[in-house]
Amino acid sequence: MVPRIQKRGQRTIGLLYYLYGPGKYEEHTDPHLVASWDHNAPDPGRDATATLKQLQQLLDQPVENIDQSQRPKKHVWHLSVRNGGEDRILTDEEWGDVARRMVAAAGIDDPEAGAGCRWAAVRHADDHIHIVATLVREDGYKPDLDNDANRVQAQARALEAELGLRCLNRGDGTAAKRPTSAERHKAQRQGRERTAREELRETVRRAVTGARNETEFFDRLAAAGLLIRTREAPSGDLLGYKVALPDDRNKDGEPVFYPGVRLAPDLSLPRIRERWSADQTSSTGAPGRATPTNPSAARRQTASAAWSAITVIEHGDDAVAAAYISAAGEVLDALAKTSAAHTRRELRDAAVAFERASRSHVRAERGHDRALRQAARDLVHGGPALGRGEDGASTAMAIDMLFFLIIAAAHWHAKKGHAQQVAAARQAAEHLRSAYEDAAAQPLGVLYQRGRRLSRPVLQRQTVLLREALPWLAEQILAEPGWSALAATIADAEAAGHDPAALLSRAVERRELDTADSVSDVLVWRLRRLADLPADATGMPENSTAKSPTTARPAAARTTASSRRFGEEAPGNTR
Repeated sequence: MVPRIQKRGQRTIGLLYYLYGPGKYEEHTDPHLVASWDHNAPDPGRDATATLKQLQQLLDQPVENIDQSQRPKKHVWHLSVRNGGEDRILTDEEWGDVARRMVAAAGIDDPEAGAGCRWAAVRHADDHIHIVATLVREDGYKPDLDNDANRVQAQARALEAELGLRCLNRGDGTAAKRPTSAERHKAQRQGRERTAREELRETVRRAVTGARNETEFFDRLAAAGLLIRTREAPSGDLLGYKVALPDDRNKDGEPVFYPGVRLAPDLSLPRIRERWSADQTSSTGAPGRATPTNPSAARRQTASAAWSAITVIEHGDDAVAAAYISAAGEVLDALAKTSAAHTRRELRDAAVAFERASRSHVRAERGHDRALRQAARDLVHGGPALGRGEDGASTAMAIDMLFFLIIAAAHWHAKKGHAQQVAAARQAAEHLRSAYEDAAAQPLGVLYQRGRRLSRPVLQRQTVLLREALPWLAEQILAEPGWSALAATIADAEAAGHDPAALLSRAVERRELDTADSVSDVLVWRLRRLADLPADATGMPENSTAKSPTTARPAAARTTASSRRFGEEAPGNTR
């Protein structure tokens, strides 16, 4: 149940004409009253002797009874209450009770005091009602409408439970502004799948992804074809911006501009500048490493950044965790923008869904999230990836790691009671799961075949190794179809001089695996990243035998070397 308080108006009769009229698209059917302030208001919909003028005069009577200087400039209050498409159809009596509960919650009517405002609830469709009220009480005083939006939302949650409707999550005021009904109708007329507001929000969000300064940001907006206007102080300092689609015009033929803050709270210029001010890295990348120059390298760096971010979100300070979660949204945007066609749609849907989870009332402490923001920049500058070979396999690796990063974000929001963000993160995770299945099918297929060709002694030895290294997971992994792919990866790691037992321990250390469809698949990507193995094993030599542990380097030496190579700390150290 979605209650929505509309803008206040000046003409009661104008709103009544709309509510009882045919609608803009002839969508209004059988308009009639379901409730009113005195249970006896005239109903122009079903009473042939009643008129809209009579109803308007009765509603406005308390306003007309006070001195004109005391009257509100906009005295018409309008609330719509809509159910979801999957909800059952309520009866008129049920909608009438909903209306009475809503006006009482908002402060429009006070049945116990008997001095409320006059109001009427009109139903002209199965799934919603409109409540119109005039903002002067019967005793001449004005109602207390402070925080009326939150109060009707709370009442909606209670009504959902009582009426057996789908229970929605309570909002917290951090969501992006939803398109208005006028914007939705306009998009339908123009044949757009989304409203101009939604298209602009996604375009601006992607332009911010990995940008380092205002020049780069505005250049990206212009390259995307948006019209841009900026607002400057007398000193010449830039104060804000607004954008428009070239073909989105008003009735006078002028572009319809939206300020950044009206697209989403974190897209205002001051909030975007917070990201830039915290970037302490050079233009060539983060300290200690070069910027990847190809898609596959950028995806491996993304997987490494996501791996480190999971621990921070799970165990770091709230302000730092909030920064990482926000930066994770940038990474999803960048990955969606640069991925191959067969994964792009699901990745884009994941990014759009996670946008809601990237904000909360916990203010992000920027700067700590540089690695993730740099990963987003690397993805953008690494260019579009192919859907095959190392590009395709490294995409699967990155998606796999981002899935667990998003799950960690969902857990963090759940601890804070952020219901809207939890739902958004879980929705994003489902899209990532689908994208992963598309990206991983080919590279994992190669590894499955390699694993099945391993000699029996090697396979038996790896089974023993798995049971010793991960005794609590071994039987589950051995029963999974993906065990053969993991066995091939262990053989590749051994051939490269690594201790697979140490790699397996690091792969599961402090990392959630409960939500994995296949633990063996997850470990394949973690081991190949930790051991610096190619994500795509197509061209690798077959390993029918592997080095025995007695001929390999000591585990501690191998692990330490690998840790230095990937910018991670050796086992035993804490991050």
